[in-house]
Amino acid sequence: MASPTENLTEDLNSYFKAQQQAYQQQSYPAYEERKIWLMRLYTLLQQEQHIFIDAINKDYVHRSADESQIAEIIPSLSAIKYCLKHLKKWMQPNSRDVAMLFQPAKAYVLAQPLGVIGIMVPWNYPLFLAFGPLCQALAAGNRVMLKMSEYTPHFAIAFKDAIGRVFPQDLITVVIGDTDTAKAFTQLPFNHLFFTGSTAVGQHIMQTAAANLTPVTLELGGKSPAIITKNAELDEAVERIAFGKTMNAGQTCVAPDYVLIDQSLKEDFIDKYLKTLEQFYPKVADNPDYTAIINDRHLKRLTDYVTDAIHHGAIIHQMQGHSDGRRFLHCVLENMTDDMTIAHEEIFGPILPVIPYEHLDDAIVYINQRPRPLALYYFGHDAKAQQHVILNTHSGGICLNETLIHVAQEDLPFGGVGASGMGRYHGIEGFKTFSHEKSVFVRPKLSFMKLIYPPYGTWIQKTLMKFYSK
Repeated sequence: MASPTENLTEDLNSYFKAQQQAYQQQSYPAYEERKIWLMRLYTLLQQEQHIFIDAINKDYVHRSADESQIAEIIPSLSAIKYCLKHLKKWMQPNSRDVAMLFQPAKAYVLAQPLGVIGIMVPWNYPLFLAFGPLCQALAAGNRVMLKMSEYTPHFAIAFKDAIGRVFPQDLITVVIGDTDTAKAFTQLPFNHLFFTGSTAVGQHIMQTAAANLTPVTLELGGKSPAIITKNAELDEAVERIAFGKTMNAGQTCVAPDYVLIDQSLKEDFIDKYLKTLEQFYPKVADNPDYTAIINDRHLKRLTDYVTDAIHHGAIIHQMQGHSDGRRFLHCVLENMTDDMTIAHEEIFGPILPVIPYEHLDDAIVYINQRPRPLALYYFGHDAKAQQHVILNTHSGGICLNETLIHVAQEDLPFGGVGASGMGRYHGIEGFKTFSHEKSVFVRPKLSFMKLIYPPYGTWIQKTLMKFYSK
């Protein structure tokens, strides 16, 4: 009798081979067919959105329905609409120049579907981070397999059921399972593997994919800083950082992880930040706007961060209110030092360390001494200082006087750098990620290349070589 692991591997291989065969039979889907796929995906999301929101809410015990609408439904619909609007242009061959030596001829680049794409969906935004890469992979003409997170089982079931009613399995396959399933999934010889999750898991994904020479896109995370300068509008900065940190209870890969602030503003910032939290959430318990931590394991992780920080001399300022269930009270942490766990681990929750600096370059040095983050947020209206930070720091993306919103810009590529990831998607970059840009050189019947064929040493060859060697 086959073991459960053997059965799992056999099932995944079967799904994969079915998609491979379907791709081989239709290796370059026409524009009209891809358009139909995207329109079906759009209609499905419109019709099922409330079912999806309810499923995510069950997985979290409580997840703000408005946050799910703002951060999952709306940007997913926007991504599909953007693909539909630009798909025909993206599919057009891209003409390239041909040097005079090789004339007459023409050259162009054709975006060819890669084949079968694997997408590993995380738990923090399970809808947006499934639909986003999925619509771009379909726009590029691929077959797609998605592995859903075991931390969001209700959404995974709802998503699998909805997709299965609209799309054939040899076009989109949704896989549900635990870490063993995820491990077996990464071992499939995909034509591209797309992963969103932690840096530590991303390292394992890349090692496993290397066995099949599978190219990977890794959308990871890291400790994304926010810099507040002397000339920032402090009230504005506080509100925008609070919004970025409270969305999904801070369980966002581009959430502000910590604040570097001009030392003259620190006390004022902490006071205003706590008051802003209480304006956002006049109460915590039973508040439909206040999202819970995904599970007990992550709740304990956050609690342990705070306990360890206090043990090493941190001061904690907590917002007013009484929590219930897995709702974690947002707090500010002062006096963070490098011997604290929270100084090195991505927080991924509602704890905000505040670190004062004397000069802006001190903040830049602090950032550059650490792994490159997925996002960086700068608050201040001095254009010269803005450019100084942009040019002298590395991050996947940067917002000036805002947080999070760059992720929702479909015409901006999204991705990390260094420890925060590799590869880009969204918009044309997503289409290219899931395509092979094939070089095509076309020679007409007339060709002057024979003039340089052997035997060498003719007068015309010497003339040509002299001319092109200048």
